Amino acid sequence: MRLLVIDNSNTRTKFSISERAGSLGDTFWIPTAKVSEPTLDEALDGSDFDAALVCSVVPAKAAILGSWLERLVPVHHLNAASPLGIGIDYPDPASIGADRLANAVGVVARHGAPAVVIDFGTAVTFDVVSPAPSYLGGVIAPGLGAMGEYLGRKTALLPIVDLEEPAQAIGRSTTEAMRAGAVIGYRGLVREILGAVRHELGGRAIAVATGGDAALIARGVPEIDQVDPDLTLHGMEIVGRRVFEAA
Repeated sequence: MRLLVIDNSNTRTKFSISERAGSLGDTFWIPTAKVSEPTLDEALDGSDFDAALVCSVVPAKAAILGSWLERLVPVHHLNAASPLGIGIDYPDPASIGADRLANAVGVVARHGAPAVVIDFGTAVTFDVVSPAPSYLGGVIAPGLGAMGEYLGRKTALLPIVDLEEPAQAIGRSTTEAMRAGAVIGYRGLVREILGAVRHELGGRAIAVATGGDAALIARGVPEIDQVDPDLTLHGMEIVGRRVFEAA
């Protein structure tokens, strides 16, 4: 079965077609703001797939994706009632973001449990999985890009800068100072939250980073054990095959 997985996040909507279990094809994306039936016609023109799984945190765009796909193939929208293969130990399962559930499924399958997934996107989320394994909950903080853009929008003299590894902690220009504050400061945020989460878990838990800024931040945070850029898509692929191959 050729399975199309679509990760519809706040900033980007990513696509991949899995030809066989445990694998992903090439990944491509379009800006989420531009998701529409015409852009889907263009993005997926010539693509061949038998079923689709959508993981969305943008309801309006999820509706467009669903309507477009349902004319072609069976579609499943990932949610807490999907066949995740892990438990959910959380007061309100329906309120958990679909991407966070996909992260939990992916980390258990690829790295084991207990685990903490740190997903660097528009927001940075920490998704915690118990040894059971069960999804426990996590932490949500502003994303690295959002913090940098906020300074550029809300101050008269500070620019919006591209985020990259700072040359040193003491910035010798406004741009260098902002990069140091963003990148080094953000590593401190990640380190403190990860330490607190591990403490509440009672000890060691594997920490896996994913998302756009994962590699940049993980370089300076030895407490992060692995960087798995497509972890969310891998988790979606696992759920999608449980949905459609068991049907």
